[in-house]
This record gives sequence, structure tokens and C-alpha cells, in this order.
Amino acid sequence: MDETAAIIRERIYTHRYPTGSWLRQEHLSAELGVSRTPLREALRVLEQEGLVKVTAGQGAQVITGDLDTLLDAYQLRAVVDGLAARLAAENNRGGGLIRQLRRAIEVQRAAVDPWVPRDYTDSNVDFHEHVIHLSGNDFVIGQLPILRMTAQVFAPVALVRPESAIRAIAEHTAIADAIEAGDGQAAERLARAHIEATITELEQKKTSAAEDAS
Repeated sequence: MDETAAIIRERIYTHRYPTGSWLRQEHLSAELGVSRTPLREALRVLEQEGLVKVTAGQGAQVITGDLDTLLDAYQLRAVVDGLAARLAAENNRGGGLIRQLRRAIEVQRAAVDPWVPRDYTDSNVDFHEHVIHLSGNDFVIGQLPILRMTAQVFAPVALVRPESAIRAIAEHTAIADAIEAGDGQAAERLARAHIEATITELEQKKTSAAEDAS
């Protein structure tokens, strides 16, 4: 069941199963070579993670990345990322994961000019995953699916632009500096502000869409 869930999860992350698409059990069962029982269990796991919505009599559907859903997800991200950064700074473990933070930032810089959005998105996920792992808190690490959901599953909704990436890279650098310095309060404040900037952008998009529709 865990392996089946992992395969479906990765295919959602890589857009092989895009947002809004239906995951029919008969097709998945044949495609993945698994019986219906472990498949249903795998879909329940993915539903708990928020990646799919299971409707009786209709099947499972990959969650739709509308602005309201994305805003809800990023509101949780602000809390999780802030806490993870504070714990990472307080643990101040240094070593390999801090170096990985720096490497992820370097990949991001290289992806800006020339602009390679896929490389930037992948390295952005890497950076935030490293921060979460640096927290050393299993419950925080258990929130990794919300990161992958917002940064990968919903990526077509929140299209990243080079100017946004440049701003984010500066913010990532400040977060990494605070973590390495062991300044938990600064790390949490910077990490929350980083996500809240995205929330502000999404709220502006929602307002503009509402005005266009009226």
C-alpha cells in the first residue's frame, strides 16, 4: 500500500496525473498492477494528505488548484515553515544540511539567468525540504506533503516569474543566514514573511479575478 501511494503521489507531483484529473480505480489497478484493496487504501492515504478527494460512486480526483485552495494551503505553510526555521536555528546542527541549503540557493541563482523555471522550482522545493528536515521534529517533517503540494502540484496556478524568483532567493539567503547563526526568532520571522509574501500575491490575484468577473 505504501509503495502504491508513493507511486501515485510522485505522478501527481510530476503532473502525470494533473490537477482535477480523475483517478479511476479500474485504470489504476491495471496500470500499476495492484488489486483494488491496496489501491483504495493508497487513495485514502493520499486523501488524508490533501492530494486527492474521494467521492463515493465517482472515484478519486486529484485536488484542483484553485486560488481559494491554494490560499488555504499557504496559510498552513506560513506556520509550518516558520516553526521549522525556528527549530532549525535553535538546533543549529550545521554540517551537511546547512551546506545543502546553500547549494539549493546557488542552483536557484543559476536558474534565473537564463531563466529555467523547472530548475528553479525543483531547487526551491529542495531548499524548503532541507529547512523542514533541519527542524529535527518528526511532526514538522510529517508536513512535507503540504510543501510538495503547493510548490509542485499547484505550480501551474501560481506561475513563478523571474522577478519573483529573485526576491525569493534573497529571502532564502536571509533565512539560511539566520538558521546558521542560531537566531530562532529571526529565522521564524523571515520564513513566515517569505510565505506571507506569496499569500499577498495570491490575494491580489483573487481580488483582480473578482473585479474582472463583476
